[in-house]
Amino acid sequence: VGKTEVALRAAFKCVMGGKQCAILAPTTLLAWQHYNTALARMEPFQFTIGLLSRFRTPKQQQATLKGLAAGSVDLVVGTHRLLSQDVKFKDLGLVIIDEEQRFGVKHKEKLKEAFLGVDMLTLSATPIPRTLNMAMSGIRDMSTIEEPPFERQPIETYVMEYDEGIVAEALKKELARGGQAYYLHNRVESIESCAAHVAKMAPGARVGVAHGKMTEEQISKVWQQLLNGEIDILVCTTLIETGIDVRNCNTLVIENADRMGLAQLYQIRGRVGRSGRKAYAYFTFQRDKVLTDIAAKRLSAIREFTSFGSGFRIAMRDLQIRGAGNLLGQSQHGHMAAVGYELYMKMLGQALAEAKGEAPAPDKSDCLIDITVDAYIPENYIPEASGRIEAYKRIAAVSTPEDAADVLDELIDRYGDVPPSVSGLIDVSLARVTAARVGVYEVGQKGENLILYSDRLNPQKLRPLLTDLTGRITLNASAKPYLSVRVKTGEKPLDILRMTLEKMDEADKTAG
Repeated sequence: VGKTEVALRAAFKCVMGGKQCAILAPTTLLAWQHYNTALARMEPFQFTIGLLSRFRTPKQQQATLKGLAAGSVDLVVGTHRLLSQDVKFKDLGLVIIDEEQRFGVKHKEKLKEAFLGVDMLTLSATPIPRTLNMAMSGIRDMSTIEEPPFERQPIETYVMEYDEGIVAEALKKELARGGQAYYLHNRVESIESCAAHVAKMAPGARVGVAHGKMTEEQISKVWQQLLNGEIDILVCTTLIETGIDVRNCNTLVIENADRMGLAQLYQIRGRVGRSGRKAYAYFTFQRDKVLTDIAAKRLSAIREFTSFGSGFRIAMRDLQIRGAGNLLGQSQHGHMAAVGYELYMKMLGQALAEAKGEAPAPDKSDCLIDITVDAYIPENYIPEASGRIEAYKRIAAVSTPEDAADVLDELIDRYGDVPPSVSGLIDVSLARVTAARVGVYEVGQKGENLILYSDRLNPQKLRPLLTDLTGRITLNASAKPYLSVRVKTGEKPLDILRMTLEKMDEADKTAG
């Protein structure tokens, strides 16, 4: 099943439980489609279903509003009209927001304030970074649909320079198998001439036009013609982006795809391939045009992400690029570069644990180590930035010698023998774990001395260590207690640090 099916079943469960349900959609077209789907699915159960959008006359809207307040309307589907002050519910149990990424944060915050204590279900193929981050960090619950609906096939995607011959052939092939097609031209002022040109490319085809400057009645009429099979090719703007379902439309051609966003391209491609029939999408750009680096990456990603459920991965990439957003404000963009995603998630996790009254999980990476040692991954060992970042994360997660051996084996398998600087990085990661365990929160180096700062320096416990390293170790119990260990000529600071930490660990275990 898809997102809409999940939403309908949730709405049915809510209404059967004696509560009212509201479904919020970003466009009148999508709201109208959900309204008709709900009517068809729930007709046998005698539910009263209302629609609040510009497709309804003021008189019809007033009747729906009275029914909601009195409790006689069980389910209402609407656009932003549902957020108006005059919309009152008798006993609302569930709010469903479809295509959540199309609503502003202000609208969603207003919804939360208006419907306190009401369950909320948001649906999106490509959630905005702020929402995705809230779900991943535990502020919201999240479910993902990994399996495609029955018989659904991946969409065959082509990214290419605009070639009239290929486009004409694609349209003719679709019409020859009894299907319909979308042709996306995102310029209202020239859309009529584009439609005339498309009619020449596919002789005999019935061509329709839809764009945002048409009235609701005109759009509704065109859409009904498309659903009834009276239009073969719909020349349109990005109006089709939001969740419209025409199962017989299975070829999509987009002009100037390089001008659109990644999530937008993914959403538009999702308008085809909604049945068991194979679908085709052609993302075109002007011949001989030099694409910007960002546009090239977008088009490369849309070609890469073709399997079902790829929207989640696209949203994850968006989250990495743009930042997590401000959880307490309206900003989607966050200062990711300044804080770093790992640290941000750590701080957020600690704040959440505190709010829930839980003890925050101990952090094994709390110790800062700043000594003279080669500890990095050279570019000539792992050339791709993404591969280096992944390796850094794997090494940072090392907590036992067995973990370190696993990471080493993996790196050797993938990239060959590890250079000394990578071995040093793994050793530093292991040393950090031991340091955190024995209470050392910072290690620095001053000349030939290693300085280990700790609030748990007990002379009685450390007596064996002081004896072993007589003449080169000093214990200082000042306002910021530390242990100083001298590194002799020819010795490696990391080896001395590791030995000192191991001895402190043994002393802890013996005393414990």
